[in-house]
Amino acid sequence: MTEITQTDSASPVFGWVGFCFAAMALFAALFVFWAGPFAPQQSTGVTLGELAAEIGKSTLRAATGAEQPEPVARTRDLDDFLQIGVAMLGGLAIVVSVIGLLRHERRRPAIAGMVIGVGAILFQFFAFAFFAFLGVLVIMALVHSFSDFFSGLFGG
Repeated sequence: MTEITQTDSASPVFGWVGFCFAAMALFAALFVFWAGPFAPQQSTGVTLGELAAEIGKSTLRAATGAEQPEPVARTRDLDDFLQIGVAMLGGLAIVVSVIGLLRHERRRPAIAGMVIGVGAILFQFFAFAFFAFLGVLVIMALVHSFSDFFSGLFGG
């Protein structure tokens, strides 16, 4: 006698819903990356100038033994909320796809939903890490240019 198994026989409702959420998360991540930033941004020169001024002030405070100012919490803007929303949508896609797998639905839509959901989250993470690395390189170049200035100024 043949056994009837329910593995991969249920209609993949959760798998397809997870796949749709994952596709929306990936499209939203690409949209935020290519069309953003949406919040008003200062120019790079102004930002780097403020960073250089803060580094100089911090160095003077440390040299004189003065207290450093208290840290100020950064306010969230539209870009932050969009990035959080994309990550949450990707996480929702992963959870719904896993529910589809746990219900023994067809595997292909559920696995595709999990993979694309993880991909949307990782895309944001690697884009952030890449731009953070570039920012560190710019800061290092800025500090290096200051060290050349001060060594020439003091004859070192």
